[in-house]
Amino acid sequence: MGANSELGEFLRLCRAAVTPAELDLRVPAEHRRVAGLRREELAGLAGISVAYYTRLEQGRSTNASDQVLDAIARVLRLDATQRTHLGDLARRPPRAVRSRPPAEQPDPRSVHLLASLDHVPALLLGRRNDVLAWNRLGHALLAGHLPYGAPDDPATRPSMSRLLFLDPRTRALERDWEYYARTHVGYLRLVAGRYGEDRELARLIGELSMKSPEFAAWWAGGNVRECTFGSRTLDHPAVGPLEVTYQVWLQPDRPDHRLEVYTPGPDPAAAAALDALARSRQP
Repeated sequence: MGANSELGEFLRLCRAAVTPAELDLRVPAEHRRVAGLRREELAGLAGISVAYYTRLEQGRSTNASDQVLDAIARVLRLDATQRTHLGDLARRPPRAVRSRPPAEQPDPRSVHLLASLDHVPALLLGRRNDVLAWNRLGHALLAGHLPYGAPDDPATRPSMSRLLFLDPRTRALERDWEYYARTHVGYLRLVAGRYGEDRELARLIGELSMKSPEFAAWWAGGNVRECTFGSRTLDHPAVGPLEVTYQVWLQPDRPDHRLEVYTPGPDPAAAAALDALARSRQP
């Protein structure tokens, strides 16, 4: 799917999600074929011509100013993450050539930091959610059934996206799998808008759409989400149920690499479970 069609799809989904009543538009209900805003209604509220908005939605205009995008975002009630995604799509070339990027390499400073965090689970993730590195406790918490050295070789690096949707053991690990998986889909869509030329990212999305009905359905919904903090409740095969919170630390010189750090949830039993897990995996 090209940038122009992705932009149009996103705008149509957002337009369908806003009703005239929410914007205090008084319009007759009879003969109305759409539940959301019509193009002319959105254009009028945003202060742009219907013809220009139509060209934008059809992908025939790629030079929208920040003022125009801000006006559209205001009418559609987009949050900050959705506004960022709109800008990413609007500024991509209409016929971006997808290429195979070089294999991602973890920054040595990040690897050193990861190794020093031996008391908490932590992972270094690339732009496509491939594991570039992890510490022993991060490996034990989220993917203990895989070889510890798997991230060392780009050919065998675990994909957290594939594990979440296609690996039964990872799915069973998540007590609230649907919520976390929906969040993951929203984040992948945000990344796809930012890196539309990444052939491997497009291949990953295509594979998940073909193999996972849930992924395909949620991807079609068009939601985008940032994923920088949150909590996960796990049914861990070694230590039982535990709640963990996570925070993502971005690398200033490599913004598409994320250090994901986990800490125990508020229940003291979670800290005890992580301690037990750490003891069981000591080399």
